[in-house]
Amino acid sequence: MIAASGAVPPASAQVAKEWPSQPVRIIVPFQAGGATDLISRYLGTGLGQIFQQPFVVENRPGAAAMIGSDLAARAPSDGYTLLMSGPASMVTNRFLYKKLSYDPDAFEKVAVVADTPNILLASPALPFRTLPEMIAYAKANPGKLTYASFGTGTTSHIAGEMLKAEAGIDIVHVPYKGAAEALPALLSGQVSLYFDTIMTGLPYVKAGKLRALGVTRRERSPMAPDVPTIAEQGYPGFDIAPWYGIVAPKGTPAAVVGKLNAAVNRLLKEPGFRDKLASTGAEPRGGSVADFRAMIDAEVPRTEKLVKQSGVSLQ
Repeated sequence: MIAASGAVPPASAQVAKEWPSQPVRIIVPFQAGGATDLISRYLGTGLGQIFQQPFVVENRPGAAAMIGSDLAARAPSDGYTLLMSGPASMVTNRFLYKKLSYDPDAFEKVAVVADTPNILLASPALPFRTLPEMIAYAKANPGKLTYASFGTGTTSHIAGEMLKAEAGIDIVHVPYKGAAEALPALLSGQVSLYFDTIMTGLPYVKAGKLRALGVTRRERSPMAPDVPTIAEQGYPGFDIAPWYGIVAPKGTPAAVVGKLNAAVNRLLKEPGFRDKLASTGAEPRGGSVADFRAMIDAEVPRTEKLVKQSGVSLQ
């Protein structure tokens, strides 16, 4: 009996061998058309080719990524539901909300796919062309300028609050469900400023429809080498950017997580996939499951400090 039982593969190994035998959904907690959505679709196409099953993107935007995150957290832990997570869903929300509908730690970390800088955009109709000029205008007109974000608790929101705190200015936050709403609001003049992902905002800068005041990373972006960072314009500690990582509901078999991690890392080495990421302004990351866990463990205390520094009120 012992010999016979030893010949039977472990349950998780058997699950991994059979997985995926049906379509897999990737929940994206933001609207279609933004960087998170595009990266998820590129990833889904690549994973579909590797595993010969459809990986279908399902957009569930709203509530600072909480609607989609909650849906993913409640899904069966069978490997057929994944979440394209980011700083809001995994880290920031726990410091902004007294009670969450999901547990940010109740996910199996799979792999970090990429990260990308945000860019501070302004309407050309406003009487400033640079970040220092905007700061001076905001100080002379407290509460007059507004800034859009792609959701409360997202990096675009925290970036705005950080700038308010570091520059000592009063600009009013206007949250949207994603870039598909926030960018038109800026273009139409409903808001003054917007911390957008560089991929969606830069084409409007090049077309002369918007002005770029600064990049939120410590280093300049290869996509916009002429746009200075906010850090180099007098705020040396300013360094914040969204990242994109695949997670699965808690309890998803380790063998399935391992297969997914290997597939993501394989894609990140392929020139065609890297070119697609570059078109969004994203830089490939990758690494092991343990690397992903360590990254989040390091971000939690850092983000808690940033949220306190920004002065964002808990809700």
